[in-house]
Amino acid sequence: MIRLASKSLASNEDLSTVTSQVVNEKETHAVHEGNSSIIQLVQAKPTVLVLVLTFVASISGFMFGYDTGYISSALVVIGTDLDNKVLSYGEKQFITSATSLGALIGAIFAGILADLYGRKKVILGSNVLFLWGAAMQTGCHTVWVMIGGRFIMGFGVGIGSLIAPLYISETAPTHFRGRLVVINCLSITGGQLVAYAIGAGVTHLHNGWRLLVGLSLIPPAVQFVMFFFLPDTPRYLISKGKLEEAKSVLARTHSDASPELIEAKVQEMSLTVTSMAGSNPFVQSWNAIKQLHTVPSNFRALVIGCGMQGIQQFTGFNSLMYFSATIFESIGFKDSVAVSIIVAATNFVFTIVAFFIIDKVGRRRILLVGIPGMMISLIVCAIAFHFFGIKFVDGAAVVNHVGISGWGIVIIVSMICFTATYAFSIGNVPWQQSELFQQDVRGVGTAYCTATNWAGSLVISSTFLTMLQKISATGTFSFFAGLCFVSFIFIWFCYPELGGLELEETQQLLTGGFNIKASKELARRRKQAAKLAKSGELA
Repeated sequence: MIRLASKSLASNEDLSTVTSQVVNEKETHAVHEGNSSIIQLVQAKPTVLVLVLTFVASISGFMFGYDTGYISSALVVIGTDLDNKVLSYGEKQFITSATSLGALIGAIFAGILADLYGRKKVILGSNVLFLWGAAMQTGCHTVWVMIGGRFIMGFGVGIGSLIAPLYISETAPTHFRGRLVVINCLSITGGQLVAYAIGAGVTHLHNGWRLLVGLSLIPPAVQFVMFFFLPDTPRYLISKGKLEEAKSVLARTHSDASPELIEAKVQEMSLTVTSMAGSNPFVQSWNAIKQLHTVPSNFRALVIGCGMQGIQQFTGFNSLMYFSATIFESIGFKDSVAVSIIVAATNFVFTIVAFFIIDKVGRRRILLVGIPGMMISLIVCAIAFHFFGIKFVDGAAVVNHVGISGWGIVIIVSMICFTATYAFSIGNVPWQQSELFQQDVRGVGTAYCTATNWAGSLVISSTFLTMLQKISATGTFSFFAGLCFVSFIFIWFCYPELGGLELEETQQLLTGGFNIKASKELARRRKQAAKLAKSGELA
């Protein structure tokens, strides 16, 4: 059956109405809200190219997870290999936080570079930084060279953590976008799990931690080679006027769409997907920054994106990932690295849960379930630490008894519950940040958000052990529980449902407010329309 799909844009720009396009109703439909409609390419299932692009981009996520995960194991087994002395708590915090500092700086510039030079080139650059940092760490014999290697690797981590979900978001079919971005998150948690498992295996080997670090050279080398043969995203290509290349990529990522429909979509996107105005890269970047803060819809997107990334960090999960082995060693587990694998495995398994539910249940709903679960788990953990009777003094844990107690088991169970509720909710949803921003500010906007994440990681990694000493474990985990409560309030009032919406639609939704109620209704309509379009029942 043939139908007519037309589009008009709600914008103050001088845009003309797109010429009506004749398309197959099983391939697309035009969705209407007020005076606007967006042509949606409804794909029955992801194409081979989409899957390849997703998995290759997600190697950045694996490196992110592996490089942040192995440090927990390495800190326990380094012993006196650096400077011929045992690491102090302060040195452990410096080594851990160096990656976060590098990632913060890398994330700030990654978005700007991605808008100017392309997502593909920036990912290739991150691979070089990964390799450089890993090589330094593998061969180091002093604390400061180790810190330097972690810092350089941090640049690669920060760039990869921004570009990978951005790249996937811009290439994925709309109704698979959430799940495909979760694959990147799954790679992060998988990388952490692999790091813990290998860490447990090399614990008793001489210089085993060097093998643990050295293995991180392999993934960036593989990604560097594979990305030479993959295209950049259609939206970036369109922003640079490369319409024919964009059509070619869209045709391969949306094989169900006819050439006429691809042409219509590219023409539509060319009106909204543009580069920021400016005579040189510096002016363009500055104009994008100004638009983020002066255009109300952009600023709301920025508040949401940065808020979500801040919640992910300041509710305390990364303190558990960075220092889980140290914590478990303190409460009586001799093989603390092996016990940490349980936490990493929980994170991995419940990220798989997020993969299956994020597009069906919706981003907002799983957050409103997951955050309270995290808060309850942290409260139980704080109570257990109080009765366990542990103090952190001068780089060592002081306990009132020897061995594992019932309260120690409660601590582990509550941490596992905390990890599970984190993994399927706030551990994944913030990385959907690309869908918040319009094309001309997307790189800079996601840079702000990712930088917020790494700023939080820097604060947490550099202060967590100090917090344990100064305000006790009970006070530390109670503090994180309080932040979970504040986070729930923020999400309730400010986070709209964006599942099923085209990337170009979000700005319309955020115009005039956060529009929570309207977003839920719009997302519901999109799901229904997509089902009808796939089944051929759309009239």
